[in-house]
Amino acid sequence: MEWQPDEQGLQQVLQLLKDSQSPDTATQRAVQEKLEQLNQFPDFNNYLIFVLTSLKSEDEPTRSLSGLILKNNVKAHYQNFPSNVADFIKRECLNNIGDPSPLIRATIGILITTIASKGELQTWPELLPQLCNLLNSEDYNTCEGSFGALQKICEDSSELLDSDALNRPLNIMIPKFLQFFKHCSPKIRSHAIACVNQFIIGRAQALMDNIDTFIESLFALAGDEDSEVRKNVCRALVMLLEVRIDRLIPHMHSIIQYMLQRTQDPDENVALEACEFWLTLAEQPICKEYKYKCILFCLSPLSIHHLAFSFLIFQGDVEEDETIPDSEQDIKPRFHKSRTVTLQHEGGEGEEGEDIDEDEDDDDDTLSDWNLRKCSAAALDVLANVFREELLPHLLPLLKGLLFHPDWVIKESGILVLGAIAEGCMQGMVPYLPELIPHLIQCLCDKKALVRSIACWTLSRYAHWVVSQPPDAHLKPLMTELLKRILDGNKRVQEAACRYCSYFFTCSYLLCCLVLCLSSLN
Repeated sequence: MEWQPDEQGLQQVLQLLKDSQSPDTATQRAVQEKLEQLNQFPDFNNYLIFVLTSLKSEDEPTRSLSGLILKNNVKAHYQNFPSNVADFIKRECLNNIGDPSPLIRATIGILITTIASKGELQTWPELLPQLCNLLNSEDYNTCEGSFGALQKICEDSSELLDSDALNRPLNIMIPKFLQFFKHCSPKIRSHAIACVNQFIIGRAQALMDNIDTFIESLFALAGDEDSEVRKNVCRALVMLLEVRIDRLIPHMHSIIQYMLQRTQDPDENVALEACEFWLTLAEQPICKEYKYKCILFCLSPLSIHHLAFSFLIFQGDVEEDETIPDSEQDIKPRFHKSRTVTLQHEGGEGEEGEDIDEDEDDDDDTLSDWNLRKCSAAALDVLANVFREELLPHLLPLLKGLLFHPDWVIKESGILVLGAIAEGCMQGMVPYLPELIPHLIQCLCDKKALVRSIACWTLSRYAHWVVSQPPDAHLKPLMTELLKRILDGNKRVQEAACRYCSYFFTCSYLLCCLVLCLSSLN
């Protein structure tokens, strides 16, 4: 007989869910204590799944919250669930994956994935076949809900899905996903691409067997009107460039032209994925064969525009904040890495600190996450290392206009460009440095904190050249201003000045720097 809730118990659970949405601290403590008590009773989880899947008279936030509490219980206590409770939860999830509410469908998908992550893919044999069968449903909600759950499973269990432990279900799943690249719904198309994308880096055999069909299907969606579809197409091509470049070479001119267009996509998330392409291309031996296309990317007005701070980023920036107490965000460690490079080199060189580029400290501390500004700067950096001085005749006229622009936002992006090309184009930049270094030193006194901060970073990129010149020429005025910035009214500038002073101290003129520092304090 199917489990049914006791009405009194159901009302208690509903009241608990309502109370848990209260902002009152005392109420939250009481809710937590009550949850710990109720978790002693296995039936409590039956009530939670019932509210999520069957109590459609309740509001969606309450139903979703019930599912999220159940998800947490699964993560913490699933091994203690009686088999009848676990079976009831799994059955209800599959029976309600097509709920009319997108929020409830997503919550059920998360719950299914959490159960699967507890080792249940092996002991829940009907899960994958049933989800794949539900993709054929004429009901959109059922198809979308099933795809959402499958996408989460593919993200969390890609290696297991390509193993003998499950009898290699990808042999059926990959061809199935490819069929939905032509679905009329952009949401379904996006899900289908995202599912397949999970198996590119791992070179899943089922995908390699269908690689040509996959690539042809991606090309067919290149101009899709949906931004999420375009983003996933770009992401797929970037990963394929790394693992199956042999299949892309015949189409490379068209792909590069496409990525130039997508780098200028009005959707920033699409532009970010396209920008990753140039980072990956720079690491491929064929990169130099497409020199002029790469230079076009570097010169693209939109590429330079991406380097400028978004007003959404700095609109709340305080020019002088030294009197404001440090928040946790101010003092927590930061780890800035390219998403692409991190995936490629995870666990590789530099893990213990050796062979780490001197620019491990990011030029941009405004956001700790990977964004379009950072990706554009990184792409410019790696392409400068590939093409070196060949880049300068094309870039310098544009750079001059940026560096001396009256709009501080544009000027700041120009200073970032100058720093980004420092390593790759150093030899070609030497004739221009006697004019540029004094300008950068002057920027250390700019009224905008973000200009002062980025000037610290860019000057550090040219530290070796600065200390190779007579001390009075550039080093002494630079160190004088840099030391003043340590006492700057803005915390970000203080941090940048402290960090990049160390670059000058590690150069061969360490003693000279120390003497200049001491004399500057007098």
